[in-house]
Amino acid sequence: MGHKLLLLTRENERYRQLLSSCHLPNTLILDDDPQGIFNADIWLAEPKLAAPLLPHAANLKWMQSTFAGVDALVKPRQRKDYELTNVRGIFGPLMSEYLFGYLLAYQREHRKYRTQQDQKVWLPGSFKTLQGQTLLLLGTGSIAKHIAQTAKHFGMHVIGINRGAKPTIGFDKVDTLANLTRYLPQADAVASILPSTPDTRGALNKHTLSLLKEEVVLFNLGRGDVLDLDALYLQLISHPEQQAILDVFNQEPLPEEHPIWSLDNVIITPHIAAPSFPEQVVEIFAENFHKWLKGEKLSHRVHFERGY
Repeated sequence: MGHKLLLLTRENERYRQLLSSCHLPNTLILDDDPQGIFNADIWLAEPKLAAPLLPHAANLKWMQSTFAGVDALVKPRQRKDYELTNVRGIFGPLMSEYLFGYLLAYQREHRKYRTQQDQKVWLPGSFKTLQGQTLLLLGTGSIAKHIAQTAKHFGMHVIGINRGAKPTIGFDKVDTLANLTRYLPQADAVASILPSTPDTRGALNKHTLSLLKEEVVLFNLGRGDVLDLDALYLQLISHPEQQAILDVFNQEPLPEEHPIWSLDNVIITPHIAAPSFPEQVVEIFAENFHKWLKGEKLSHRVHFERGY
C-alpha cells in the first residue's frame, strides 16, 4: 500500500523539488487542497499551518515538522493520536554564530567605534574580554551544547539549566530551573533556549530579571513566552547598562506599539537566529521516512506531554 505525503509549508515548490531527488518509494505528493488534507497519511508541515487543519486529517499517521518548535501542535486540546517529529541537531552552529556575533560586538564596543568613526575621533575604549566571564544557558539540549562548546573556546565558564540537573558534557555546572535565582547574579551573559512548557513560561519575570548583573547581556532565543517582555522593558529602562538581544516573542511580528522597540539597549531581530533550511529538513525527513517504512523508531520524536 502506498503513502500519501502532504506538503504544508510556505516553500512547497522548493520542498517538492528537493523531495523529487529523494528515494521515496510508493509515495504520492499531494496538493494542500481539502482532499489532500483528508487523504494524506504523512505530513511535512509548518506547525502553525498544520494546527488548524488537524481536525480534517482523517488519515494522518505521522507529521514531520519543518521547525524545531511545535508549540501550536502540542496544546492541551490538540489531537495527539499520531506520531510527531521535529528537526533537531542542525541549529547549534547557526545559534552560536548569532549569539557570539552580538556578544562579541558588545564586548568589543563595535557601536561606539562606529560612532567615533563618523565623528573622526580616535579614542580607545575600555578593553573587555570573554575570558573568565560566566555564560548561563537556560537549556542544555543540542543547541545549548554547541553554544557551550563555542563559549569554552573563548575561555568562558558555562552554567546550564535543565529539568533534572543532569550533568552535561561541555558545562561546568548544571542545575534545575527551580534554582535559577542562584545563578542569575553570577552571569555576565544569559541565554534562554528553553522550550515552551508550563514550567518554563514566565521563567524570566520581574523578580528573576531584577537579579541580573548591572552589565549583563540577555538573549532570548528559544520561545517568547519564557520572557515577560513588559517586565524586561521596565528593567532595561531602570538599568541602561544592561543589554537585551531578542529574537523570539509571544506575538510575532512584535506589535509596532510595544515600547521596547525604542530602547537603545535592545536589539530586536525577526526570529532569524537559526532558520530551518529546506535542504536540511528534507535530509532529516528522508532519513525518518525510511525508518517509517521499516517500522523503526523515528528520530526527533516529540513527547506531547512535555511539549517538545
